[in-house]
Amino acid sequence: MAVPSKILALAIFVLLVGNAYGKGKKLQPVVTYDSRSLIINGTRQLLFSGSIHYPRSTPEMWPEIIRKAKEGGLNVIQTYVFWNIHEPVQGQYNFEGNYDLVKFIKLIWEQGLWVTLRVGPYIEAEWNMGGFPYWLREVPNITFRSHNEPFLYHMKKYTEMVINLVKKEKLFADQGGPIIMAQIENEYNNVQLAYKEHGVNYVSWAANMAVSLYNGIPWVMCKQKDAPQTVISTCNGRQCGDTFPGPNGPNKPSLWTENWTAQYRVFGDSPSQRAAEDIAFAVARFFTRNGTLNNYYMYHGGTNFGRTSSSFVTTRYYDEAPLDEFGLKREPKFGHLRDLHRALRLSKKPLLWGTQNVQRISNDLEITTYEKPGTKICVAFLTNNNSRVDSTINFRGVDYYLPAKSVSILPDCKTVVFNTQTVVAQHSSRNFVVSEKAKISKWEMFTESIPTINDLEIKSDSPKELYSLTKDTTDYACIKFDKRDLPMRPDVLPVLQVASLGHALLAFVNGEYIGFEHGSNVEKSHVFKKPIHLKPGVNHISLLGMTVGLPNSGAFMEKRFAGPRAVSLEGLMSGNLDITGNNWGHQVGVTGEKLQLYTEEGLNKVKWAPLNGTASPVTWYKAHFDAPEGTNPVAIRMTSMAKGMIWVNGKSIGRYWVSYLSPLDKPTQEEYHIPRAFLKEKDNLLVVFEETGGNPEKIEILTVNRDTICSVITEYHPPHVGTWERKNNQFRAIVDPIKASQLTCPDNKVITKVEFVSFGEPEGACGNFQPGKCDSPKAHKLVEQQCLGKNECTIPFEREVLVDAAHDSCPDMAKTLAIQAACGLPKRSSA
Repeated sequence: MAVPSKILALAIFVLLVGNAYGKGKKLQPVVTYDSRSLIINGTRQLLFSGSIHYPRSTPEMWPEIIRKAKEGGLNVIQTYVFWNIHEPVQGQYNFEGNYDLVKFIKLIWEQGLWVTLRVGPYIEAEWNMGGFPYWLREVPNITFRSHNEPFLYHMKKYTEMVINLVKKEKLFADQGGPIIMAQIENEYNNVQLAYKEHGVNYVSWAANMAVSLYNGIPWVMCKQKDAPQTVISTCNGRQCGDTFPGPNGPNKPSLWTENWTAQYRVFGDSPSQRAAEDIAFAVARFFTRNGTLNNYYMYHGGTNFGRTSSSFVTTRYYDEAPLDEFGLKREPKFGHLRDLHRALRLSKKPLLWGTQNVQRISNDLEITTYEKPGTKICVAFLTNNNSRVDSTINFRGVDYYLPAKSVSILPDCKTVVFNTQTVVAQHSSRNFVVSEKAKISKWEMFTESIPTINDLEIKSDSPKELYSLTKDTTDYACIKFDKRDLPMRPDVLPVLQVASLGHALLAFVNGEYIGFEHGSNVEKSHVFKKPIHLKPGVNHISLLGMTVGLPNSGAFMEKRFAGPRAVSLEGLMSGNLDITGNNWGHQVGVTGEKLQLYTEEGLNKVKWAPLNGTASPVTWYKAHFDAPEGTNPVAIRMTSMAKGMIWVNGKSIGRYWVSYLSPLDKPTQEEYHIPRAFLKEKDNLLVVFEETGGNPEKIEILTVNRDTICSVITEYHPPHVGTWERKNNQFRAIVDPIKASQLTCPDNKVITKVEFVSFGEPEGACGNFQPGKCDSPKAHKLVEQQCLGKNECTIPFEREVLVDAAHDSCPDMAKTLAIQAACGLPKRSSA
């Protein structure tokens, strides 16, 4: 019988493998490394990675987010593993829904990308307790992140569970899976000194423990200067190309595990920005300095659903990433970094096999080349490090213009294909549109009653500490005190003063709401101080203590505290009265939580009343709405409310806090993401728990798009990097290189309107352009002719096409072409 060639080849391969093992030889690992790079399947790699956290989106969103990451030029996805969601109760594991780590990794692999798994188990990540489950805090004699026996036991047990889970599914690279690297611990150098010799011993133990559990792939420790030789020390920060001294060993590559694409935000923060140009400059600098892996933290931040975010961190996480909270492309950040990745890939051969040479021209100007002698394999990076002044640099007899704070990449040491400061990619503006279909039906309300001390089962001499009382099961704890026969002056109102370790509290006296006070992310402690009315006889003082997430960083996290620590009454006839040490009653959570009023099943457990128009504290509101039209992401605008939590169909979409204004006198976050996967077509239940008082009638359901697209091109911009390719070691142009504006609508939409065109000196940014000097009506007409009704269009940057020479009022000025267009669904034919 004839043997098919493929079967024969396989048989020979198996035979060779068998012989190799039979002679006592081992096959080479799939992933190795040296001082230059990671080596995967025997090949050096340039790795462009992005952090995407599976619990911060939904399984329905994962495939599209991963697809866009790949479109953005990534070949690696990095994620943490979140201990507290996977083992919320000791010994009880949860890997379902948006906690399905294995499904997430397999989806990444299906799209041909690799994975870096940050096992932690400490992750920070602006996540409750840095990822540690609350029960770990209550283990006797435990000290987190130290060479402490109880901690080492539980850390190893959890790490082993994760590794065994992944190994069982054959997801490590040496098993044929996508995981090429793993991380143990996280930025430990930040706290190591606090633990003295126990910190030094812990670093060594953690590295050895990880490698002993699985050694088929490399392990890393980020920001760990004294990382053991068995693991790779890596850089986190914004400028690792200039701040990272390199790994702590001669045979380790330079890896950047966190390149911060913006900054996470806490309630009270102003908007956080980091320009695409700055990120691109930093990445280019890193690759000039022997870097071969850059990871964007975050590439998609997503949403902190429920109570998962750490102290004061907003529900929206790293919205300024290349993919925004809703998974939409944030342009030009997405496109500019995509173009950077292409430029670096065009330079892959010289970067990985060439010899580096650095030539300092001046304090600010630098030429770095990687070249293989005797060949045409050569890449040059021309750097202008001056943040204000443009320059010209002469390289091999040719003058090259360099904008301020920029790097030009020349993959053949001749042709500029990319400059970090000149953005060829299109821009976009995000729009929140009030839904026509998702109108909220009539609101009803239920106000929490303030319990008496006899209703509260937990008693103590003084107010209990909130973390240990609530055990991360709720943000709320009712703390109540009764006092009889207080000696009062009839002409002076006594003052209630509560000194609290954080984070916020409401005060009630005899059931009447007195006020609200809170700390901040920087200073969580605060003092509540308000005049109150007391009556003869028994007076009831009730405090609703609140946490806004648990700590996520710093040394000795297991010893942090929150809640009231001293309570007094001032202005009595007998002077000030300290009532801290009197008897107090406590209740964990509020009644509505216990009854699950946010679910359809829980609604009937209380009597709801029609909305009365009064802004009441500790009040539940419910209504229904239909799913919005179309397929765009969905959000809810909460600007008429103050502080609380939101549920849709029983699923928590997180905390809102619009009454906490930033220095710009605006809420840090106004809109809150409702994943489409949470919605039904009709009759969705919306429940809001408002803590201090608001008007739910003005809450709006929105759809979100980035249908406003723009292009800004100057005479100094290079042609698009997609013009070139490297094939068979030859660098060449695919098409005739032209400088042009390129516009593409998302989601197969078409350009329905040209909203702005200027050829001259336009000002502003996408969504808010101003004409400036030397406008050209001819340019506007040309853009309309070329773009209307199309999904994409190209406008060459040619003066003779864009302006009539006879009517050019600024012929000697360097000009900018700015275009803004609106995208929409194509009009259906009437036929």
